Amino acid sequence: MKPESPSFYHTILPVGALLASAAFLVMGNGLQQILLPIRAQIEGFDTVQIGAMGSGYFLGFVLGCLTAPRLILIAGHVRTFAALVSIASAAALFHPIVIAPLSWFIFRILTGFCLSGLLLVMESWLNERATNETRGRVMSAYVTINFSMITVGQLLVAIMEPASFVLFSVASVLLSLAAVPILLSRSPQPAPIRIVRFRPKALFAISPAGVAGALLIGMVNGTVFALGPLFAKTVSGSVDFAAYFMCAVVIGAAIGQWPVGMLSDRFDRRRVMIGIAASSAAVSALFLLLSPPLVGLLVLGFFFGMATYTAYPVAAAHTFDFTAKENMVETSSGLLLVFGIGSTIGPLIASSAMWAFGPASLFAYVISAQSALILFVAYRMLRRDAPGADERSAFSISETAPIPGISVDVSQENRESRHASV
Repeated sequence: MKPESPSFYHTILPVGALLASAAFLVMGNGLQQILLPIRAQIEGFDTVQIGAMGSGYFLGFVLGCLTAPRLILIAGHVRTFAALVSIASAAALFHPIVIAPLSWFIFRILTGFCLSGLLLVMESWLNERATNETRGRVMSAYVTINFSMITVGQLLVAIMEPASFVLFSVASVLLSLAAVPILLSRSPQPAPIRIVRFRPKALFAISPAGVAGALLIGMVNGTVFALGPLFAKTVSGSVDFAAYFMCAVVIGAAIGQWPVGMLSDRFDRRRVMIGIAASSAAVSALFLLLSPPLVGLLVLGFFFGMATYTAYPVAAAHTFDFTAKENMVETSSGLLLVFGIGSTIGPLIASSAMWAFGPASLFAYVISAQSALILFVAYRMLRRDAPGADERSAFSISETAPIPGISVDVSQENRESRHASV
């Protein structure tokens, strides 16, 4: 007789406080992601300076991946979470107080650093509280909250004035509220995390296509999150439209996860990666070739999100196909660092192109990066056969969040060490 599935009460309520914290955290971060490039343009920052701010966030994220695990080992999960929330909340308020490109670059580094550590605490706690029977639904709920709340955060720009102090205050309040559910939770803290090394050569040797894919995908994904609002506001002249455009991108990304995941589990993942990259490049070409009305731009944004933000989970799953079980945590952490490095580099290159050739050159940059990905993955298909069906790892919903996390859903044998970073 098949055992009954755990009820909602036994699945979601035990992690309700963690999911509530995630909702506030992602909403506040989503608001800042769209608010800052718009406000920076209002303040007279040039496109390169705005691109540098986007790079600063991902630079901070990479630094957080490297150092946050050690903070948790020293201070514990709860104290680390409270400290990082406080710093992130303060950084949000500093933006309207000190309006200067260098200062905002530093504040974005601080925010990225804090978000990296906060996500590490939250995801390790979620994995600790979930069981083998409930983990899929818990991570599905977590990812759904990510997509939903980042959309809500972005829409706040359309209902409040970005030139005022108010939206920065709202972002700070949301980040501060993220601490309340966790600090009042009675859930036991997760087990101490295990520190793993970042070995780029060893990681590349496992899967050149997966690692190169993570780098180039980061160069695209991080860039569009950093500069997409600037493109949308520039071509439309409307702050509201910039919010709607980025929401369309996120909704497309959310809807695209499941069909791409199913394709990834049925076919050679490298073919799926090439298909995603080609689709992203094709939609980007439409941005360059057409001059659609604003509604048409929203439709293109939706399909762009669907064709672009589904790529990283496929690259990660392809790399896991060649990774020994005992090395899953190290591989996951290494891929996220590579993704973060790509997200740091990309906005600098794309913002320079936008400054020199106009806002639409953002999508010329995307076409270039996706073309490089297609060529490299196609070359690797000539050098290595696809793994057999019995060697393939399953496409994991925990890899699909719009903001990269730290943890990865790995085997039961590694359950107690699954939460590590580098």
